[in-house]
Amino acid sequence: MSRVESGADPTKGEARRPAVDVAATANKIIANMEKVIIGKRQQLLLTLVAYFCEGHILLEDVPGVAKTMLARALAKSVGCVFKRIQCTPDLLPTDVTGVSIFNQKTAEFEFRPGPIFCQTLLTDEINRTTPRTQSALLEAMAERRVSVDGNTYTLKPPFLVIATQNPVDHEGTFPLPEAQLDRFLIRLALGYPTIDEEGKMLQRLQHSHPIDELGTVATAADVIACQDAVREIHVDEKVRKYVLEIVHGSRMHDDIALGGSPRASIALFRTAQAHAAISGRNFVMPDDVKKMVQSVMAHRIILRPESRLRKLTAAAILNEVVSDVRVPAPAHGEEGEDMFGSGR
Repeated sequence: MSRVESGADPTKGEARRPAVDVAATANKIIANMEKVIIGKRQQLLLTLVAYFCEGHILLEDVPGVAKTMLARALAKSVGCVFKRIQCTPDLLPTDVTGVSIFNQKTAEFEFRPGPIFCQTLLTDEINRTTPRTQSALLEAMAERRVSVDGNTYTLKPPFLVIATQNPVDHEGTFPLPEAQLDRFLIRLALGYPTIDEEGKMLQRLQHSHPIDELGTVATAADVIACQDAVREIHVDEKVRKYVLEIVHGSRMHDDIALGGSPRASIALFRTAQAHAAISGRNFVMPDDVKKMVQSVMAHRIILRPESRLRKLTAAAILNEVVSDVRVPAPAHGEEGEDMFGSGR
């Protein structure tokens, strides 16, 4: 485990990072992960969208659909330190963050870092642990640091939390509160593979698991450079207004009790930038925004009780919200970079 210093900033004083081809880096990582995760390219793309936005991911799906493998494959692809927490009802906050232990030889307290001190953290079945332990992740997810016994420890970048939960079995679980859900940039579901995809999986697993032979195709520095590059993606004023109107539309919809927060606006804005960069563009199109709405906002809104009784879903209502917002029109009837590009 790398040394952790109180209050240290591992990026302070570094030289300006060189430009990086975000699309090429993303394609390399996705192609490498597809050696393990078969037929889920869209989900892998969304995973990198969150990663390049410095966000976190909530994987909500049934057991056995490769949620853990996705986290491991991503960590191995970028050569990052990977750790896993198996959440249980008796898990304590100190089991996550670490604890100070008195050393009788030195007569001083020594901090023993917990598993959160890594670069890719998988919290398996996060809703199986208590709200007290769930909240131990909040500071780390929002500020990339951990406070224990009055000391603050900065986490090594790039830091990513991938949490899983089972949507079927609710017995013995503690549903994530809104504040915790809001910390996850994106919520994903992998879903079952097709019969052909499952056949390929069986063939690959016959002798050994592909994860054991998975190599590294990028570095942590590459990921950090991509994160910096995503922030520089140009967003036209009309597209920025489009983002705001979608989020505000969720607050005004009759079937929604709690709409998207300002954090949802920021999340939609950032993910649209990342999607544009991974698509090979240096500017955001309205389609980038539309493609991110469901993954970014569905877990952030709360439906009215009467709407749930009518079997309405967050996905269906968000589709209504998006359809009610006017899409920005091309300037002078043109398309492409002249429409929403930087003009540089």
